[in-house]
Amino acid sequence: MRDILIANADVVVTMDAARRELRGADLLVRGGVVAAVGPGIAAPGAERIEARGCVVTPGLVNTHHHLYQSLTRAVPEGQDALLFGWLRVLYPIWARMGPEEIRVSALTGLAELALSGCTMTSDHLYLFPNGARLDDTIEAAHEIGLRFHPTRGAMSIGESAGGLPPDALVEDEAAILADMVRVVDRYHDPREGAMVRVGLAPCSPFSVTRDLMREAAVLARDKGVRLHTHLAENDEDVAYSLSRFGCRPGQYAEDLGWTGEDVWHAHCVKLDGSEIDLFSRSLTGVAHCPCSNCRLGSGIAPVRAMRDAGVRVGLGVDGSASNDRGNLVAEARMAMLLQRVANGADAMGAREMLEIATLGGAQVLGRGDCGSLVPGQRADVAIWDLRGIEAAGAWDPVAALLLSGPARVRDLLVEGRQVVRDGQITTIDLPRVIERQNQLAKRLAG
Repeated sequence: MRDILIANADVVVTMDAARRELRGADLLVRGGVVAAVGPGIAAPGAERIEARGCVVTPGLVNTHHHLYQSLTRAVPEGQDALLFGWLRVLYPIWARMGPEEIRVSALTGLAELALSGCTMTSDHLYLFPNGARLDDTIEAAHEIGLRFHPTRGAMSIGESAGGLPPDALVEDEAAILADMVRVVDRYHDPREGAMVRVGLAPCSPFSVTRDLMREAAVLARDKGVRLHTHLAENDEDVAYSLSRFGCRPGQYAEDLGWTGEDVWHAHCVKLDGSEIDLFSRSLTGVAHCPCSNCRLGSGIAPVRAMRDAGVRVGLGVDGSASNDRGNLVAEARMAMLLQRVANGADAMGAREMLEIATLGGAQVLGRGDCGSLVPGQRADVAIWDLRGIEAAGAWDPVAALLLSGPARVRDLLVEGRQVVRDGQITTIDLPRVIERQNQLAKRLAG
C-alpha cells in the first residue's frame, strides 16, 4: 500500500491525550496506520492529498444503527407514533424483507454514513426474515470499506407470548445461540486494526426472555466479544420493566450480567441517577441517539450527567425508520444542541461533542486503536472542506464543523484506504445502489 500524505491542513484535530489541534499541519499514513502528524512532514513518493482550507479529524464513530431500516424511511403510518406504536406499524413491513433487502439497505446506509464522515459503525440486526443473515450486512460493509461492528441480534417473544413483535419475526432461542456461535467463529477478528468485530445483541427486554439475555452474556464472555441491546429508551420502556420484572432497566441489566466494560446500551434516555452511577462504576457504555429520540418523542438523554459521572458515551444515528437520516456529523450537532436545551447554553461545547463522536465512540466499541490521530493509531481520517458556503465567515474552523457545517465530508480514509474522494464514494456504484434501493422500497410498499 502506497504512503499517503495529507498536506497543509488548516487544522488537524488529533484527539490525543492533550486534545491538541495542530494548525498548518500534515498527516502521514503508512500501512493503514498514522505514521506521523505535524508541520512539514517529508514524504517522497507518497500520494499527496492537499488539505489547504480543510479541517482533518479522526473518522466519526457510529455506535448504534439498524441499517436495514434505510428501506423504510418516512413510512406514513408511523410518522407520528411513539416507540411501541411505531414498532407495531413497521414490524409487518420488515417481515417481508429478505437477503437482498438486507444487503442493499446496508450498502445504502453505510454509504450515507461514509459521506457524513463515519469510518466505523456498529449495526444491530435483530430480525432475519425469509433467509436473511448477518452475513448479508458483513458483505456490504466489506464492499463499502467501512470498519464494521455487526451485532447478532434476536427476538424470541412474539405477540402470542406477550411480546411486542409478531410471531413471524421471532426465533427459537437455541437456534439464536447456535447462530451467534457461528457468526462469531466465522467473522470476529480480535486483532488490532480489525475491520470486523462481531457482538451479541438480543433486541430488548420486551422482545427476548431473561434466559436468552443471561445466556448471551455468558456466551459473549466465553467468546471474548461485546454485548449490546436497547435500554430505558422511553417511559413505556421503563413502565414495561417495572411491571414485568419489578425493577428499573438498570437493575434488570445488572441482574442478568449486562453491565461492564464489554457492554454498551442504546438510548438510555430514562436512566436515573442510580443507574448513571451504576454505569459509571461498571464502565458500561451508552450509544446516544438524539435524532431518533426526538422523532419518537422519547425525550432528551442525560448526556451531561453521564459525562460528568464518567460514563462512556458515543453517538448513534439509530435506524433510518426513526431518524430518518444516517448523517453522523448532523447527529453530533443535534446532540450538542439538545444538551443546551436541557441544561443551558454552556452545557455542551462543539469540541466536547466532537470528542464524543470520535474518541468516545471508539471507546464505547472497545477500539483503543481508533478514534485519534496519533502515530500508531489506525488511519481512519475525515477531511472536511471549510471553503464552502456553510462555513463562510467562520472564525473557529473546528467549532464550525458542528455549529455551521459542512454536513458532508470531502475525503474519507479507512485503514488508509480512500473510501470517499472529493465528496464521492469510490468503492461502489452508488447511483446503481440507490436505484435498486428505491425499487425494493416500492416493492415493500406494495
